[in-house]
Amino acid sequence: MLYRIIVVDDEPDIQRLLAYNLKNEGFIVETAADGITALKKLKAEKFDLMILDLMLPQMNGLELCKIVKQDKKLCSLPIIMLTAKGEEIDRVIGFELGADDYVTKPFSLRELIARIKAVLRRTKEKFFLSEDEEIIKIGNFVIDGIRFKVYKENKLIQLSAIEFKLLHHLAKQPGVVFSREKLLDEVWGEQVYVEPRTVDVHIRRLREKIEDNPSSPRYILTKRGIGYYFSEEI
Repeated sequence: MLYRIIVVDDEPDIQRLLAYNLKNEGFIVETAADGITALKKLKAEKFDLMILDLMLPQMNGLELCKIVKQDKKLCSLPIIMLTAKGEEIDRVIGFELGADDYVTKPFSLRELIARIKAVLRRTKEKFFLSEDEEIIKIGNFVIDGIRFKVYKENKLIQLSAIEFKLLHHLAKQPGVVFSREKLLDEVWGEQVYVEPRTVDVHIRRLREKIEDNPSSPRYILTKRGIGYYFSEEI
């Protein structure tokens, strides 16, 4: 399968470097030098992944990420942040807005390509469930593992690929408490390096989408000092 990647960076050298090497890896590559141009391309064409620099003219990367993740047609697009900012707060903000991974400049081209392939595997290929996975009906939720859709009280909830996989993993074993490390291994994959705090960020975003009151969750609960679980009592 040919994957389409859009590289959003205002540095021409970075654009050329990534476009050349990603094409050599078999990807179809488009580029954009600013957030507004990138958004126009995202709405006009279908992409499988976006590499996004934070420091952009006209519309910065965080703003573009936020717009993409709030758009019903674009929200499932995986995003890898590529930026010179390496502070923890920048990584946290990026993850909170929906970024799937974060690579700082200067970067190893080999590492970046490995991360791109890892994100695509978990959101495109390994995202598909085995045939014996049934549709989960629990409380007022229907989690359709065939069509990858979630309904609450018959209303469709828009989730990203990783959010769906995380919810499905928790809901198919209600009451079972998963540590952050366990979720990283079983949802993100053992070959993918993601900080444990990333789990907290995705749980918070998931709660914001499925809970009536995210600050007092009813469905995805926390076992203090251990991890997270889907409630048995709903």
